[in-house]
Formats: sequence, C-alpha cells, structure tokens
Amino acid sequence: MSEVTLYGKAGCHLCEDARAEIEALRSERNFNLIEIDITTDPLLHREYGERIPVVAVNGEEAFELGVDRLALARLLDTVAS
Repeated sequence: MSEVTLYGKAGCHLCEDARAEIEALRSERNFNLIEIDITTDPLLHREYGERIPVVAVNGEEAFELGVDRLALARLLDTVAS
C-alpha cells in the first residue's frame, strides 16, 4: 500500500487545503496518510520551513506549497502499478 506523508504545521491554511485534497482522494484510492508537524522537530523545521505543505509519496517529495488532487491520483496509480 502506498504511503502519503503531509509535512505541515497547525494554523497553516495551505496545509489545511492540501489535507482536504488528500482526504478527498482517499475516497477513491487506498493509501496510508501520515501527517507530520514540522514544528516538533528542529531538523524538519529547518528542512521544510517556508516550503510547507510538502507532500511525499512513498518517501519521495512530490509536491510543495500545495497539492493537485489529479496529479496525486496519477502518481499513486503509477507507484501502485
């Protein structure tokens, strides 16, 4: 099963938008969603800081500053094949 990781932080409207797009796709595709708050780890905060939300699929960064549901669906179809 594919794994989608959302790196973000509380109060980030772009992160909330990205989460909504990912959640909408979960009704169509089967994948695990992991959410990571970058403010809990100084290394993650330094790495992702101003780029959030960052979305990774199976450990590979796929989107930053937002997510396109259709592009994510295509990517998940590719990695699931």
